Amino acid sequence: MCYPCSRGWIMNEVEAFYDRGAQYEWERLEHHRTEFAVTLRALKDYLPPVPAKILDVGGGPGRYAIALAQLGYEVTLFDLSQSCLELAKQKAQEAGVKVAGFEHGDARDLSRFSDESFDSVLLMGPLYHLLIEEERRQAIREARRVLKPKGIIFAAFITRGAVIRWAAKEEPDWIIKHPQHLETLLSSGALRKRSDDPGFTSAYFAHPNEIKPLIESEGFETLDLIACEGVVSMIEEKINELTGETFDAWVELNYKLGKDPSVHGATEHLLYVGRKRSK
Repeated sequence: MCYPCSRGWIMNEVEAFYDRGAQYEWERLEHHRTEFAVTLRALKDYLPPVPAKILDVGGGPGRYAIALAQLGYEVTLFDLSQSCLELAKQKAQEAGVKVAGFEHGDARDLSRFSDESFDSVLLMGPLYHLLIEEERRQAIREARRVLKPKGIIFAAFITRGAVIRWAAKEEPDWIIKHPQHLETLLSSGALRKRSDDPGFTSAYFAHPNEIKPLIESEGFETLDLIACEGVVSMIEEKINELTGETFDAWVELNYKLGKDPSVHGATEHLLYVGRKRSK
């Protein structure tokens, strides 16, 4: 099934979705602590030293931007949702940290930022909602343009397996009720939200095998590909209730196992880490 360019109606839909759900987006990572902790672990491993300049593209209400600012990084938050940006300002103030900027815009157009002006770019959200490959490439190219030589990109994807696992857990008859959606998911990964669909907005669900070739072809050297939930995707409830040494041990285990390609198709989020190659 083909879809028209997502620049217009889908971006309006996505912006409205996150404008309505800014508070939910902030709280989501409180409920999915493993995803947040494993992702933050990867950021700490691969980011340049403090005080590097980071552009957080699609960072929503600023969970990662604020955490990185607390570590001493100079972070600019850039997002499609004005409501998320306003909540991020509030949360940064409550945390007593300075975020360098709060910018409203589309990940495919970073023209307000100069070439080679950031040490790292986080692209952890926009690629979920660009249904057309060329538009995903456009966002990746813009991230590359604003990166300094050898700058680091972190790009997040939702996997096709995430939808299947969600259906198995929450709505097993989804595959019977929506056979066309299932076929489209499996064949192309691009699902357009229908008016009667509950939950998530229009989205692109990536096959794990496509991620490295896609980003490498846009001028990056792969450093890592990590399943953010590790091996506890969809079975994380008891893990996320843990604290202290036991929780930290599970984070380390899932960070280690999340690098194993055999896990990548059975997780919800994949995080690509790459270094900008010279032309």
